Amino acid sequence: MKCCRRLSMLAASLLFAFMLTVPANAYDQPAVNLGFTSFMDGAPPAGPGLYFSQYVQYYTSDKLKDGPPMDPELDVWISLSQFIYQSDREVLLGGKWGLDLIIPVVSFSAADFLNDNGTGLGDILIGPILQWDPIMGPEGPKFMHRIELQTIWPTGKYDKDKGLNPGSNHFSFNPYWAATYFFTPRLTASWRLHYLWNAENKDTKVQPGQAVHMNFAASYELIPDKLRAGINGYYFKQITDSRVDGSRVSGREQVLGIGPGALWSISRKDHLFFNAYFETSVKYRPKGQRFQVRWVHHF
Repeated sequence: MKCCRRLSMLAASLLFAFMLTVPANAYDQPAVNLGFTSFMDGAPPAGPGLYFSQYVQYYTSDKLKDGPPMDPELDVWISLSQFIYQSDREVLLGGKWGLDLIIPVVSFSAADFLNDNGTGLGDILIGPILQWDPIMGPEGPKFMHRIELQTIWPTGKYDKDKGLNPGSNHFSFNPYWAATYFFTPRLTASWRLHYLWNAENKDTKVQPGQAVHMNFAASYELIPDKLRAGINGYYFKQITDSRVDGSRVSGREQVLGIGPGALWSISRKDHLFFNAYFETSVKYRPKGQRFQVRWVHHF
């Protein structure tokens, strides 16, 4: 029972990455966006309106860094269904309001000793958006960006006696700033910078520490208006200690993932992203690889 309780937060991070809750040695961070977004992240691809995105990600890990001496042998399938409405109405400093909603579903294939809670709904993400129009140069856009006050709600399937859960059982605040810079019309760099604050899990009395994390990508347009390819990655760094019953515990999570990616624009309204990531510089969390396909549609 003690081992299961220590592992009870794992599935929440598996929505975007993967994590284990071991109060004596960290492993308690919740679900965050590690690599789900990449190229051309500074603005929606077709201007204002309603968007739907479907993400399918496969994550695999067989190594646990700085934790119990065990072979996790975990394979996870993650589905995210995202709805974004971007208005054409300015509300603050030239920014146009929007709204983001993400509904996750997680499915595990894990070693029996991890005692998973099966397939289920994860923690829903929702946040208001401010999107600015692109800053234009002589050859087209030079810079585009937005902010979102993203929140993560404890709506997911959760059982404190299970080792793996689709839900984290606590609230998180995870705002970000996303941007894309055009070095030339064909060469771009994008980033998304997050800050993470977590509330306490009332069942386990664990409050994960604060963290910063980012996605980054650089792409080159190989076929005009059709194909971009490049490098994409993510970095996560916990900056304060986690707490159990108000007492600090040692061990701060860290991970760097990097790999190749591509963006295929089927039309102005439909886009496919392909991303692969291989993790390194890992502390107090599993080390693995992930592979993702993302479809974006503008209605």
